[in-house]
Amino acid sequence: MVPPEGARHLQPERATLNSSIALENLRQLVREHRDDAEWRLPPERELAISMGLGRRAVRRAMEVLEAEGAVWRQQGKGTFIGRRPALQPLLAGNLAERTNPLEVMEARLQIEPALARMAALRCSSDDIDALRRLSQKTSTALDNDGWELWDSAFHRRIAECAGNGLLLSLFDVVQTIRQEPGWRSLRARARSDASRDDSFREHEAIVEAIADRDAPGAERAMRRHLNAINANLQSAIMGGDEYPDESAMGHDDMRTTA
Repeated sequence: MVPPEGARHLQPERATLNSSIALENLRQLVREHRDDAEWRLPPERELAISMGLGRRAVRRAMEVLEAEGAVWRQQGKGTFIGRRPALQPLLAGNLAERTNPLEVMEARLQIEPALARMAALRCSSDDIDALRRLSQKTSTALDNDGWELWDSAFHRRIAECAGNGLLLSLFDVVQTIRQEPGWRSLRARARSDASRDDSFREHEAIVEAIADRDAPGAERAMRRHLNAINANLQSAIMGGDEYPDESAMGHDDMRTTA
């Protein structure tokens, strides 16, 4: 008997193609090993056999977990639990000795507007809600340490939303360099109540552009924000009476770099 037209679309999927079952099984596996950051998931072939599912279903489920940040994959080594780690800290340490805050701002101006553009195309509604919360946290920070904490978290969430592991690692290297004590002191001098208010409004503009899926607008908003930070930083460098320890900052001639 020939099935009615369209009936084949109503037939249930074969069990071997059930990605939802694979996802639930993988979530349980991740929960069981969540405290062991170095534990590797078995290869897709082994997972598929143990679940009685097809490799395609397992692969699709793994992509969901990776997008959620529950696992990360390294070519040739396997799949690990948690978010992809930053590049090796020693690399950032070596770079910190050979650069200065203005070079770091130049790098941020190249990297972060592009990340904001990509985030506008790839972020989820949960990401947008998180960005709004983080932006609000910066506005209510009571001291420079709190501001640094929440501002850094805001910018990193955008980098995560961009969905590019290599760019995220480069972002993390820049952030690690920025945590040098002398550099934090310089940024604190460059920060005022007025500039904090401006930064909060700039954060809001970035979030709204991302929420509107306005990729060019998000890129422009991030560039305006970073240009404003750069201007305040240069003003602090050229006009400050005190200066961070140059041995911790890099270039000896940075006082004249503008």
